[in-house]
Amino acid sequence: MKYILALDQGTTSSRAIVFDHAGTIRAVAQKEFKQHFPQPGWVEHDANEIWATQYGVAAEAMTKAKLQPKDIAAIGITNQRETTVVWNRETGEPVGHAIVWQDRRTAGFCDQMKRDGLEGLIQKKTGLVIDAYFSGSKLRWILDHVSGARADAEKGKLAFGTVDSWLIWKLTGGKVHVTDPSNASRTMLYNIRTGEWDDELLKILKVPRSVLPRVAKSSEVYGKSEPLDIPIAGIGGDQQAALFGQACHKPGMVKNTYGTGCFMLMNTGTDPVMSKNNLLTTVAWGVGDKLEYALEGSIFIAGAVVQWLRDGLGIIKHSADVEKLAASVPDNGGVYLVPAFAGLGAPHWDQYARGSISGLTRGSTAAHIARAALEGIAFQVADVLSAMEADSKIKLKELRVDGGACANNLLMQFQADLLGVPVVRPAIQETTALGAAYLAGLAVGFWRNQAEISKQWKVDHTFEPAMKTDKRDKLRASWNKALERAKTWEEAT
Repeated sequence: MKYILALDQGTTSSRAIVFDHAGTIRAVAQKEFKQHFPQPGWVEHDANEIWATQYGVAAEAMTKAKLQPKDIAAIGITNQRETTVVWNRETGEPVGHAIVWQDRRTAGFCDQMKRDGLEGLIQKKTGLVIDAYFSGSKLRWILDHVSGARADAEKGKLAFGTVDSWLIWKLTGGKVHVTDPSNASRTMLYNIRTGEWDDELLKILKVPRSVLPRVAKSSEVYGKSEPLDIPIAGIGGDQQAALFGQACHKPGMVKNTYGTGCFMLMNTGTDPVMSKNNLLTTVAWGVGDKLEYALEGSIFIAGAVVQWLRDGLGIIKHSADVEKLAASVPDNGGVYLVPAFAGLGAPHWDQYARGSISGLTRGSTAAHIARAALEGIAFQVADVLSAMEADSKIKLKELRVDGGACANNLLMQFQADLLGVPVVRPAIQETTALGAAYLAGLAVGFWRNQAEISKQWKVDHTFEPAMKTDKRDKLRASWNKALERAKTWEEAT
């Protein structure tokens, strides 16, 4: 029997999961790595640490499953998307820390692009809004601020990539510099209509073409891992991989991932739907000879707010403790927590919003704050869904959920209550890694087609909405008041 090895490189940890042909998990290994915050609003990673942890957990997962490289049919990679790595092609060394998708240092530059009237052009070509979230402005910042970087880039000495590109470069010993359309479409440099890097966008952002990876399909053999001698055959940005892993292969199907951030995607098929409600139009995947698209609402802080309760406030010892603490009170006691620690994403797109806790009284407790933190995740998701239904003209029938926080029953029930539709949790919740495994397996014939994959999707639990409409409306009205107080907190620079 053969297996698929999925490398799931996330924002706070590197994981590796071994899947069998039934899509069942046979082994998991995970390791957290350090987050660097050199200035307020700046977030960085050490790309070498990402590589070391990712390679380490890959070996560990294979050992746990008692497998040799010959037992692995292919490797699939899924990754935190907009995080930007630049490295020297000759030495293989990064020119500095990777700039993480949460980083806001280029907000001022993005404001200038808006003042220059570029919003329409950017949305038409890339499907994106102008925001510091995306890789293009981060890449430009590195070229402009790291000593000698721009000169080296112009000479063809440097390579840029999102984390998928970096891992494949390392796995192949520097032989393969590649990405896929799902990651390329998050750079603000890629034309989602032509399926190519766009010269006009490169000129606007002052990015030399020589640093860019080749854009391959999301499902094809890119090369072999030199240390393991296994084909690398699938790439999917984490949210698109989760959409694929949730078997949302038909237009109108929606999933929401509760990870560090929250990401809701709706499959729109082979037609890119341009948003009128501040959502993103993104490439879902490139499989076979066609690109398929999705509408996306990106929420910057979701599960990370629970990490903050643990590490910043110290009111819980372990992330899993938050559900018990939040459930110890019957409601939020009028407390609302807006986790805009890195600004607000869809549908608000406020780079200068900051986190806030509103409605505190002398009777407020740590339990109320914990409950408000969980509810703040669900309120943000509800805001995105309202925008998505308006854009797509499709009324949601169910929301498929995944990611670490979907194991929180209190959060999932509140989410169903707030949306007024069933929230469906699958039997296998590691759908991001599973999506990468499916993309790799399709490329090497491990699975025949998407229909075979869809049959493997099974329900663990369905959360039915139970809240009355008037209560839901009252809660959302109070949330909107709290939201307004968090917006434009920082001054534009």
